[in-house]
Amino acid sequence: MSKILIVEDEEAISNLIRMSLCKTGYICEQAFDGETAADLIAENSYDLILLDIMLPGIDGYELLDYIKTTEMPVIFITAMGTLDDKVKGLRAGADDYITKPFEMMELLARVETVLRRYHKSEERITIFDTVIDVPSRTVTKQGKQIMLTLKEFELLLFLVRNKNIALYRETIYENIWQNEYMGDGRTVDLHIQRLRKKLHWEDKIKTVYKVGYRLEVDIAEV
Repeated sequence: MSKILIVEDEEAISNLIRMSLCKTGYICEQAFDGETAADLIAENSYDLILLDIMLPGIDGYELLDYIKTTEMPVIFITAMGTLDDKVKGLRAGADDYITKPFEMMELLARVETVLRRYHKSEERITIFDTVIDVPSRTVTKQGKQIMLTLKEFELLLFLVRNKNIALYRETIYENIWQNEYMGDGRTVDLHIQRLRKKLHWEDKIKTVYKVGYRLEVDIAEV
């Protein structure tokens, strides 16, 4: 499981990020100032660092210079949202740049993208009694292969990577079918029904009233 360091001096924001990432299955540590973060980075290896720029003591840019020597990827998370700020941050060596306020779904997507870029995301995901092999696009349940269509596999992976998050039908459709959602949720509903039936996940993939669906997972089951 990927290990992420959150470097953010606003405790409420840091805790919210940590809670969301942990619910999705990541292991998280927190630092609330640059000096503490530098000590943690010196003593540990992280798959990704989420880094605020305006920190007490050592700021984000100074810390980034140090992090670059470790080859750990970095996403800047900051209130500094002008185009010049973004360009400066990316040119300084950050792998991505996200401005506050942000939607947690966007942050989770960017985290997954950077981890994949560095081949730090899992190639085999085990959840409940099911194993998802991402490179081969195969799914086995209790050792028996489950035959899924391409869209069913992509939908399963999307649900797993966003587990415990209520996903709008619109969000699911636009991510899986790569088209603009026109208000008809039957395609999503049909694929969810098929996935529930094939995996026997009727009690795992919950319907969220007037929203869409949520894959409900106890972290102990991951």
